[in-house]
Amino acid sequence: MKVAKLTGAALGEAIDTIAQLRMTVFRDWPYLYDGDINYERAYLQHYQTSPEAIVVVAHVGDWVVGAATATPLLDHAAEFAQALDGTGIDIDRTFYCGESVLLPSYRGRGIGHQFFDQREAHARTLGYHHMCFCSVIRPDDHPLRPANYRPLDGFWDKRGYARVPGAVAQFSWKDIDTGTDSQKRLQFWMRRL
Repeated sequence: MKVAKLTGAALGEAIDTIAQLRMTVFRDWPYLYDGDINYERAYLQHYQTSPEAIVVVAHVGDWVVGAATATPLLDHAAEFAQALDGTGIDIDRTFYCGESVLLPSYRGRGIGHQFFDQREAHARTLGYHHMCFCSVIRPDDHPLRPANYRPLDGFWDKRGYARVPGAVAQFSWKDIDTGTDSQKRLQFWMRRL
């Protein structure tokens, strides 16, 4: 198992693989995302062209089993930066973790920590003061919530992240059980670097 940063041509060659991985992992609870490969390719190409973005992958041999992305918050979707209006947080100095996706059989091996370590170190090197990400808000009684689901709140708490009160972004995607796009609420989590 290796965890490494991808940039430039190497990232370009991995875009389809990471796109498929995102669609696979995000299909599960709590995202329930019914992905589209063309959207995924376009989304990931942003990380290839953004000069300060980072993509970290976990792989076994040539097989990519996980990926994590991050970019300056102002480089990401405008809906996300707007959610921090009025919080007093300097969004110019805030780095955004787009996602961490890891196949279930590779979880619990410290890869999630490596994903955060590399993205946080990258943001510090660039002079950013805060690191943030969003988690989707789903009702506890949602019919597709697995009985054995354990949220990642404890993992995020241990890494020094905390919910930002009142900072909730809105974003749309198609759920696997509806077949249509619908607005989702996403809670911001943040820490100082």
